Amino acid sequence: MVQAKAWVLKQHFEGFPKYSDFELKHEQLPELSDGEVLVEAMFLSVDPYMWPFSRFRMQPGDVMIGTQVAKVIQSKNPEFPVGSHVVGQCGWRTHTVSDGTSLIRLLNDWPLNVSFSHALGAIGMPGLTALYGLEEVLAIKPGETLLVNAAAGAVGSVVGQLAKLKGCKVVGSAGSDAKVAYLKELGFDHVFNYKTVQSLEEALKQASPEGYDCYFDNVGGHFSSVALPQMKCFGRIAVCGGISTYNNKEPQTGPYPQLTMIMKQLHMEGFLVGRWEHKNQESLKRMLTWLQEGKLKCTEHVTTGFDNMPTAFMGLLHGENMGKAIIKV
Repeated sequence: MVQAKAWVLKQHFEGFPKYSDFELKHEQLPELSDGEVLVEAMFLSVDPYMWPFSRFRMQPGDVMIGTQVAKVIQSKNPEFPVGSHVVGQCGWRTHTVSDGTSLIRLLNDWPLNVSFSHALGAIGMPGLTALYGLEEVLAIKPGETLLVNAAAGAVGSVVGQLAKLKGCKVVGSAGSDAKVAYLKELGFDHVFNYKTVQSLEEALKQASPEGYDCYFDNVGGHFSSVALPQMKCFGRIAVCGGISTYNNKEPQTGPYPQLTMIMKQLHMEGFLVGRWEHKNQESLKRMLTWLQEGKLKCTEHVTTGFDNMPTAFMGLLHGENMGKAIIKV
């Protein structure tokens, strides 16, 4: 019998998450039945989407949602032999018994010199989110100007790099001078610290006086209210996240974008990465090739220890991470 540890949602978040919102539980896992496997977590992911998804898709007492890279340690399923590695929707668990439906084998040609943890970042869901947001939602073209906020995060940092690969001018915003320096190293054309500029409106105008063709929005709230009037006519906006609003106890109100969108004839589209799941294998191979060629750089903010999952999650929402937030077991 294997004993697993799991973090459960003790109560829904009210405002910013607290340690008391989580509870660490231990459970004895059953013996495997035919078709099942037992996986052991190696790396786990914390992501901003977990806050709103916990409200919509979870009840108190449920194991926290999330993705992990795991190793198969017992198997009665020939598709997942012992020793193979998978990406699994297993939640915040150290060990999981699965029938395989929530598991995906890592790419067969995964390079030995690339950490499996990148399957939770640039060569995983965040990287695919960046790619599909640019190619499928924004349909970005060479020579266009892109604005991306939360640009030093797991998604934003990839968005900027891919846009540069596609021949675009990239403007990014981040919340510290260290993050600004990091983004400049990645090749962003213009970056500013939104926390220290005297005027967000002026910072956006200075970075691109002619306006923006495309806007990849990870933040929402006040930032977007200021950014929308800076769009060019017929500009496109991909709404990926709204992290500035997740921790509010009371919903933010106004200003409202309809008049700006009408007069500038803007196109704004929200999206979830799963819409293009049928393209994932091909897309991940493209991302992995760019990584190996040095065209895509991946930075990780690593927290060690499964017991530190809530700390890592709250740190992410505080903006402490540079690149992808990962927990190493």
